[in-house]
Amino acid sequence: MTDMKRLFPSLCRTPRRLALGAAASLPLAACSVGPDYKGPPHVAPVAEHARTFNRADPLRTTAQEPLAQWWTGLNDPILNTLITTALQNSPDVKQAAARLHTARATQRERFAGFFPGGGAAAFWDRTRIPTGDITSVLGGSGAEQAMTLPPAIKSDSYGAGFDASWEIDPFGGNRRGYEGARAQSEAQLAQLADTRLRLVADVARNYVSLRDVQNRLALMERTITIERQMLDLTRQRRAQGTVSQEDVARFAGQLAQVEGAIAPMKAQQASYMDALATLVGREPGQLDAMLASPAPVPVPPAVVPVGSPGDMIRRRPDIRVAERDIAANNAQIGQAIGQYFPKVSLFGTVGFTGANGQRFFSGDSFSYMGGPTLEWSILNFARTNSRVGQAKGGRDAALAHYQTVVLAALQDAEGALSRFGHQREYVLKLDEARTASDQSWTLAQQRQRAGTLSVIDALDVERQRIQIEQQQAQARASMTTDYIAVQKALGLGWQAAPGAQTVALQSAAH
Repeated sequence: MTDMKRLFPSLCRTPRRLALGAAASLPLAACSVGPDYKGPPHVAPVAEHARTFNRADPLRTTAQEPLAQWWTGLNDPILNTLITTALQNSPDVKQAAARLHTARATQRERFAGFFPGGGAAAFWDRTRIPTGDITSVLGGSGAEQAMTLPPAIKSDSYGAGFDASWEIDPFGGNRRGYEGARAQSEAQLAQLADTRLRLVADVARNYVSLRDVQNRLALMERTITIERQMLDLTRQRRAQGTVSQEDVARFAGQLAQVEGAIAPMKAQQASYMDALATLVGREPGQLDAMLASPAPVPVPPAVVPVGSPGDMIRRRPDIRVAERDIAANNAQIGQAIGQYFPKVSLFGTVGFTGANGQRFFSGDSFSYMGGPTLEWSILNFARTNSRVGQAKGGRDAALAHYQTVVLAALQDAEGALSRFGHQREYVLKLDEARTASDQSWTLAQQRQRAGTLSVIDALDVERQRIQIEQQQAQARASMTTDYIAVQKALGLGWQAAPGAQTVALQSAAH
């Protein structure tokens, strides 16, 4: 009844319609030809029963249920706004939702086939036949003909009736057709979830890349300032004769190299802004005011809940799509086998016909016809054999595809967890290098003030410190990007659907 309410909400508004729906659902409970679907195969039994992932860092991950809206753990309000806007306005989500609407309409059409169909019709005909040709054929005097026949013969005919037919489907071929349509509808629902999942990950990844390039641009500007100071000091020393022209050329080349790196980085910044605008359903450039000011790259939480591989398999929408594809192809086998058996239908028609409109609804004008019909394509068994073979081949291909999708999903998750864990270790090492660089810079400033270190050497220490800071910033951005890949691989993000859609998607996942 839950399916009926979802597919036919108007049918379930009154007790009378509820009774009608219950009567129509009786054929669904009858036996159907073909194999019954018993769920997907267990292609990864070890992973399904494992408590945690093989590549998960036990010190920085837990087997607890992960957060569905994982991006909120990054604590970035602008990112939260972008993702919310994208889920509401993305053309990709709207396209996937339209495909789901089409699939559900097809499912409703299949379900409607369990009910009787029919229609009503009415007609009124007036006929006029000239008598001139008739009198010339009969012969005789024109006067006699004029007295016996009018110039034309007129007649009226009236008719109205209602006809109905109902295919009983005793062998369940149509029921298998509905079963396949329902599986395809649920596959489109999972496809919508997968679209949402990918969209959330794309928005987060582009946002992190934008913040990364903005931060590195700021560091590059600081580097340019230092390089200019070093070049000016070198030119002064060259004028004093304490350094060679080769030293001046070397510092000038370093400055030009750093300045030349600014332009492609600004192009990357504009590209990420435009990509984010497109992802949220806006025109390029419309988010520039919102994103122009640099902000820190969001950092993942210290401990990340990842759940278990079995939960991931049940959660990922692409696996759900592959599983529903098996169910749809399995139903097509029964639908093809149903063509071996006869089709039994009941038909009937009632109506009134006559030539006198005043006596149209009298008993003499009443007519009816009805009875069963049997249609059996006995001579088409060879074609039916071919269709059954095609359906079985489709089912076997869907089974193999499901295995591929599950194994690829496990590889995706394990690989993402491995990259995230090792990148986090790299960030920790760069944090140590940054601490050492800060200490070196502090000592260089002290030596410069004491007169034991030249200004240009102190600037060089600061330049090296900024280089470490750039490596650290880029490594942190890569770590957050790897964190996003982990969440995507775990099948998280699609659960952020509004209202009833969340319930439908989560029900499909389980």
